[in-house]
Amino acid sequence: MTASGRKPIAVAPDWARRPANLASAVTAELVGRIVRGDHPSGTLLPTEPVLCEAFSVSRTVIREAVKVLQEKGLVQVRQGAGTQITPPAMWNMLDELVLAASVAEDESLAVLDDLVVTRRLLESDMAQVAARAADEATVAALREIVELMDQLVGDPVAYREQDRLFHDRIMQASGNRIARGVVRALESQVINTARYTGRNDRDLCAASNKGHRLICERIAANDPQGASEAMFTHITEAWLVRRTGAGDPSRLER
Repeated sequence: MTASGRKPIAVAPDWARRPANLASAVTAELVGRIVRGDHPSGTLLPTEPVLCEAFSVSRTVIREAVKVLQEKGLVQVRQGAGTQITPPAMWNMLDELVLAASVAEDESLAVLDDLVVTRRLLESDMAQVAARAADEATVAALREIVELMDQLVGDPVAYREQDRLFHDRIMQASGNRIARGVVRALESQVINTARYTGRNDRDLCAASNKGHRLICERIAANDPQGASEAMFTHITEAWLVRRTGAGDPSRLER
């Protein structure tokens, strides 16, 4: 313990490398520590002098990092009272650093479950709209992607790329740029993580593409309800198969 009663802050083991952008590097390190619980909600972030010493940087760098932490919702700066760590409910989960750290530290997969539920809600709605609005060119493009994916079931990396294009084509057809932006932002942070991609074998790809084919058929038939239900079922089942089994997946039932 320090003289002030605070637990001393650990120095990052690789900090001697001196990252080029010091403020960004300090911010990323502190985001990880806060999400991990090294600095629990309701406690005070170590003082500027302590952080300066720990990271071997100037007060200007620390102040810039703390300002960014505040923008991400992780801390509140109170004049005369220090910088307090905020509850997780106040964190900006759409922020790439916060989301990435939350996924990395979440052994129960609850964060990924919530991500899938959010994606399912938005994409089901966009599939419904796409079924009303899709023109012949969109339907032809979706069918072409589905046929190509059938040929790529033995190549998970190539299959995943076409999978992404299939979903994105439907989102574009819906015309909902905000919902598409949210889904793309969420997936961009987890698309290549082992916890999210899970299994990638041939049978999984083949089963997944049956879901894509059904979605495509419902959109081609101008069946909004059918397209929405097919997307809902596809996203749910695909995640349950990929999921490692950690924690309770019951939240997916909502």
